[in-house]
Amino acid sequence: MKKVFHKILSVLMAFVVMFTTMSFTVDMHYCGDSLVDFSFFTKAETCGMEKAQPAKGCENPTMSKKSCCSDQKIVKEGSDDLKTAFNKLTFEQQTFVATFFYTYINLFEGLDESIVPFKDYSPPFIERDVQILYETYLI
Repeated sequence: MKKVFHKILSVLMAFVVMFTTMSFTVDMHYCGDSLVDFSFFTKAETCGMEKAQPAKGCENPTMSKKSCCSDQKIVKEGSDDLKTAFNKLTFEQQTFVATFFYTYINLFEGLDESIVPFKDYSPPFIERDVQILYETYLI
């Protein structure tokens, strides 16, 4: 259960880092007060009212009506202040890193599995067989 929790947490943290550093733009087109189209990656499509020709006639051609359509763009800039490399370390930081690696490497250093500590010693000599002497036998 602990391993599964660590994996889920690491994936979640990776997504947090990715979404905080990523920038995106949302483009929206309104016609009056209603939202007609929105887009994340491209420009939002218009409703086509901008292309309508003004009526020619008695009206003054220099005067134009204000369009009821509007475009809105929301831009979210990502942060670029992530520290990716350490170029300069202080003496205290160098000391800490050196001692950490030294102790971490020596943590897993152990004895060989094939060492037999009594290999060079012979067993003691038996002066008398105590079981036969006292006639005690295990059945």
